[in-house]
Amino acid sequence: MSGPTRGGRTAYRIVVVCTGNICRSPMGEWLLREALDSAGLGDRVEVSSAGTSAQQSGNPMDPRTIAVMRRGGHIDAGWDRHRARHFDSGEFADLDLVLAADRGHERALLRLAPTETDRAKVRLLRSFDPGTAADDLDMADPWWGDDDAFERTHAEVRAAVPGVVEHVRAAVKQ
Repeated sequence: MSGPTRGGRTAYRIVVVCTGNICRSPMGEWLLREALDSAGLGDRVEVSSAGTSAQQSGNPMDPRTIAVMRRGGHIDAGWDRHRARHFDSGEFADLDLVLAADRGHERALLRLAPTETDRAKVRLLRSFDPGTAADDLDMADPWWGDDDAFERTHAEVRAAVPGVVEHVRAAVKQ
């Protein structure tokens, strides 16, 4: 397990990445935090999110993201404080897992990764869902869609989260 020391312990660090950091990636961030807390791993794992584009930097989560989270029964743990931010290649050194929303983000992150070790940290979020076919790992951007698009994204993230939790559980045991 790598990562910085936090309060005398080593933290496993994850970042979820999409385009603007207002829809898919913050949804992934909050759902992962919730699941990791439920799994008893929340004190050993830090989860954040970012975008490959700086265009939305400083903006809050898309209101439709918050709405689908509420409809899904998730606890609002400060969603209104989220502000979109741009992913910086300098972050790789402090990260253990970089979860991309789609192959375009994956390619962008692989280009930014300074080392082979950093490139190995990049994974598609949906690759952790055992029910997803290898040719269907992209998560469509719901920003262009309606409430149904946000519901589909929520379902895709929820389906991948247990696999991420198990991956992290194995990593923090090492």
